Amino acid sequence: MASNPVPPDAGARPSPGMILERLARGATRAARVTHTEHLPPRIGSHADWPEQIRPEVIDAIRSAGIDRPWAHQARTSEHALRGESVVVATGTASGKSLAYLAPVLSTLLDGSEAPNGRGATALYLAPTKALAADQRRAVRELAAPLGPAVRPAVYDGDTPVEEREWVRQYGNYVLTNPDMLHRGILPSHPRWSSFLRALRYVVIDECHSYRGVFGSHVAQVIRRLRRICARYGAEPVFLLASATAAEPGQAATRLTGLPVVEITEDTSPRGELVFALWEPPLTELHGEQGAPVRRTATAETADLLTDLAVQGVRTVAFVRSRRGAELIALITQERLAEVDRSLPGRVAAYRGGYLPEERRALERALHSGELLGLAATTALELGVDVSGLDAVVIAGYPGTRASLWQQAGRAGRSGQGALAVLVARDDPLDTYLVHHPEALFDQPVETTVLDPDNPYVLTPHLCAAAAELPLTEADFPLFGPAAGGLMPQLEAANLLRRRAKAWHWTRRERAADLTDIRGEGGSPVQIVETGTGRLLGTVDAAAAHTTVHDGAVHLHQGRTYVVQKLDLADDVALVEEASPPYSTTARDTTAISILDTDTEIPWGDARLCFGSVEVTNQVVSFLRRKLITGEVLGETKLDLPPRTLRTRAVWWTVTEDQLDAARVNPQQLGGALHAAEHASIGMLPLFATCDRWDIGGVSVPLHPDTLLPTVFVYDGHPGGAGFAERAFHTAADWLTATRAAIASCECEAGCPSCIQSPKCGNGNDPLHKRGAIRLLGELLRGAPRRA
Repeated sequence: MASNPVPPDAGARPSPGMILERLARGATRAARVTHTEHLPPRIGSHADWPEQIRPEVIDAIRSAGIDRPWAHQARTSEHALRGESVVVATGTASGKSLAYLAPVLSTLLDGSEAPNGRGATALYLAPTKALAADQRRAVRELAAPLGPAVRPAVYDGDTPVEEREWVRQYGNYVLTNPDMLHRGILPSHPRWSSFLRALRYVVIDECHSYRGVFGSHVAQVIRRLRRICARYGAEPVFLLASATAAEPGQAATRLTGLPVVEITEDTSPRGELVFALWEPPLTELHGEQGAPVRRTATAETADLLTDLAVQGVRTVAFVRSRRGAELIALITQERLAEVDRSLPGRVAAYRGGYLPEERRALERALHSGELLGLAATTALELGVDVSGLDAVVIAGYPGTRASLWQQAGRAGRSGQGALAVLVARDDPLDTYLVHHPEALFDQPVETTVLDPDNPYVLTPHLCAAAAELPLTEADFPLFGPAAGGLMPQLEAANLLRRRAKAWHWTRRERAADLTDIRGEGGSPVQIVETGTGRLLGTVDAAAAHTTVHDGAVHLHQGRTYVVQKLDLADDVALVEEASPPYSTTARDTTAISILDTDTEIPWGDARLCFGSVEVTNQVVSFLRRKLITGEVLGETKLDLPPRTLRTRAVWWTVTEDQLDAARVNPQQLGGALHAAEHASIGMLPLFATCDRWDIGGVSVPLHPDTLLPTVFVYDGHPGGAGFAERAFHTAADWLTATRAAIASCECEAGCPSCIQSPKCGNGNDPLHKRGAIRLLGELLRGAPRRA
């Protein structure tokens, strides 16, 4: 609770440093701040719009209150108007939208005066429908003085059928998402022919979000778009926008398949930012193997949001889950009621799943000051302009530095100073970061990892492309070096048939339905309430065995259900509402075999390898745990079939001599390897744009393929997602950080902050913390020296 209440909205805004000082007042609170970073204000640098920008567009921009562009906006427009694809990768609220809108609107205005045809068109791609809707509003407002020359229209799954024909015929700035492009526009390209024939620009907003398997799918969708455009004689310029990214030009080139110029110097002004790292205290509770447990980031964030609201500080608290957002809002409202009955109504939750009008109302209320605080999921992270915030609280590291800065950038968007607080979860990566601030503040954001050549990704897109237009050998370079080699397999599977010099789609069903570009493969499992037949939701096929097995406790919108039966034949999990005093955790067994070794590097006597593996996983039982303490109440056996996954992995081996040098005896070996595996999985998101749930691991004291102690870390997606490959290339830094994370943890024998994993199928047993530290130290001694 706030130690020094200040009436909301009283007087001038306090400085970010003063807000933090009040939050950290008191001995116990002050100890939780592990580091404070001060980012000084920055003065902006102006330029002039390129001469090719129509004066009407410049006048419209001035009417919106912008007299001159920032230098990076002008440079982006220059490249676009020269016909060069460009990515603008500058900070949050740096005006990236205007950088691409100025040349797009000018070109649309030119096209409206064409004597024949519909004139120029542009396509806008956003990762979410909400962002596309926000952008349409922004374009309408900016382009209002231009009259009917600019006709923005959203075309996605929510667009009414009666509007879709109008969009196809008359919309010249169509806003959509990759899913609709994949399933709706490209398969129906003849109906879009006039739009595609005139397509001059393709805008890809928030392009850093296209990573991993989803990003790899989107890269192939874009290649299909380029192929269809070429069929109609168009060669659009790609304009990409991103939060500041490492090597954005390379990432954009990999996404689009085209050379892309990068603009990375941010010339917009910025207010002071005070960024605090905050570690919740240890509690008296104990978890698995008696490990100490920290206070949750959820509870700590609710306390901070309460204190900030009492101070009258407008704040967004970012939370990873929808349930977490609702829970933090609820706890905050209850605590505010104890201070002032007028305050609970000034805090709310904001998440995906709300109606658009509900989201807009919350955004307006926050902007006006009617709301003092929101507990929000990342639905508020991408692109939505909520200016006027004083502070951001981030409940747990969001997975990438790009997301961290995106969320922190929500505050101070009007140029005023701002406070950002990262509250660490009880997790190896979070614990490492709050004690190693240089990993956040002295490093660029991550390189976006994607692998368009993954055969599991490429295969369905080759089929979709053939259904759109018959494939020829001339198309193979567009889709990548693996395309030609996959054609015999597609013919053998009776998916494609070669006639003369082209391959044709042979099936009656739609080829675009072969893959869900956001999914894991396999039909999702529907979660159905037995008493009512009501559909509660779905879960990916890959997660069903561990989350909705018989007896599993399932949470939905604050209510608790127990799974009565998982029917794999019909892809249905039948549930009943209940209130059990326990949670459930699946236990599984995992075996891994090496299929091919692509690369092998000696690390002294050890070996670091990268290649293809087959993972066999079987859920064998589940544990029931007390809700608060995590104490195990019992174990129930399950009879579920094994699942196999062919994917990519990085692995390392050590020799007997190295074990002797590290003083790891046979009794400690399994625990040392297991602990190193857990911690390295927890740390990999610092080096690759992944979540720990995107990757898996196996550690074996004597692996049958290597005949040595071996630790594997693999991509949790068929064919790989590029994460293990990134781990291989950054292995020395990655494993050095892993060792540091274990060694710096204050626990004695291992805890969730260092070597315990929330997804361990073996109940975090065995683990040996000291053995892992010594083993990783010996491994790293042999790592190649960098020049």
